[in-house]
Amino acid sequence: MSNTKYRVAIIGCGRMGQNYAEAYTTYPDTEIVAIVDANAQRRDVLGTRFGVAALYPDVETLLKDMVPDIAVVVTPTKYMKDVVIACAEAGVKGISTEKPIAARLQDADAMVEACSERDIVFAGGNLQRAMNEVQEAAARLHKGEFGNIRGASVHGFGGEISGGGCQHISVLRLFTNAEVEEVIAWGTPPEALSAETDEGLIINGRFYLTNGLECSVFGTPTTCRGVDVWTDECLVRWDWNPPEIFKDYDQHGNRIRLEPNYSPYSWSEFSYLTGSIRSFLSAVDGNGDPWITGADLRQALEVAIAAKLSANRNSAPIKLPIEDRSLALYPRPYRWLGGDVTGRPQSIEEAKS
Repeated sequence: MSNTKYRVAIIGCGRMGQNYAEAYTTYPDTEIVAIVDANAQRRDVLGTRFGVAALYPDVETLLKDMVPDIAVVVTPTKYMKDVVIACAEAGVKGISTEKPIAARLQDADAMVEACSERDIVFAGGNLQRAMNEVQEAAARLHKGEFGNIRGASVHGFGGEISGGGCQHISVLRLFTNAEVEEVIAWGTPPEALSAETDEGLIINGRFYLTNGLECSVFGTPTTCRGVDVWTDECLVRWDWNPPEIFKDYDQHGNRIRLEPNYSPYSWSEFSYLTGSIRSFLSAVDGNGDPWITGADLRQALEVAIAAKLSANRNSAPIKLPIEDRSLALYPRPYRWLGGDVTGRPQSIEEAKS
C-alpha cells in the first residue's frame, strides 16, 4: 500500500456508487473529498452519511472547484463518456468506470484514447475478473501448471450480452490470454434481435481467438453459466464463483474436483469489487495494471456488438476489430439512464443507510 492518501471523488452516487463510497471510506490510503450526484436530496443525505462536505450537482462544477486524484465514475452508461473525458482533460491521475462502458464503440474508443494519451490509469468496474481467485487461476493457466490450453466455451451468454455478458468475455480473454478475432453467432428471440438494446437476447455461436482456439458459445441453458477452459490435464471452470479445477474422472465418469488452494488475499471486504479497487490503486501507484481496465470493457462491448451483428446477418462472420466504430448496442434502460429516470429511484431512507 502506498503512503499516499488519494483524494477521491465519487461521481454518480446511486446504489452502486454508494457501494464504491463504502469501500473508499474503508481504506487507509483513500479519502472521499467530493460527491457528485444530480439528485440534490440524495446528494445531501450521502454527504452526511459519508462525512463529505464538498457536494456537486455535476462534474463540470466539481472540476471548476477541485481536481481529485481519483475519479470513480458510477453514472448511468449514457453519461460516462463525457464524465471520463472531462476528468482526463482536467488531469485526474486515475479514473474508473462501470459496466457497460458505452453503447457506441466510438464513445468507448474516445474514453480509452483520452486516458492513454495523458498516461492516466483507466480502470474498469465491478467484474468477477477482479476476483483474486480468478486472477490466480489465470496466472496458473498462463504458467502452464495445468498443461497446454486446448479449448474454451462460454455458457449463459444471454439476457444482457453487453452488461452482464461483459463478465463472460472478460474472464474468457483473461483465462486464454487472447483476444476474440472473429465472431459467428445466431440469436433469439426475433424481437430481441431487432431491438436497439441487448435486453432478453440469447446468443449462441463461435468465438475464434487470436491464439488459434475456437470457443463455443451457448446462450441457451447448459450445466453451467460461465466460462470453461480445458487443458491437457484439467478443466478450469468459472461459474460466478471462485474457479473450480477438475482433473481425471471417477468410476462413474464424473470429473474429480481438486482443491485449488488459492492464496489468501489481504483485501476481502467488498467481494470482487475489492480486487477491482485495490488493483486500480496499485496501478495509480505505478505497480502494474488494474485487473480490469477501460480497454477490457471496450473489448467486451465490441464482442457483444459483433455477436448481435453476426446474428442479424444470418450468422455471417464478423472480424474484430470492427471497422465501423459508429455501431452501437444499448443496455437495458436501467443501466443506460439510471433508476431515477426509469422509475426505480432509491428512497432517501435507503440512501441514509
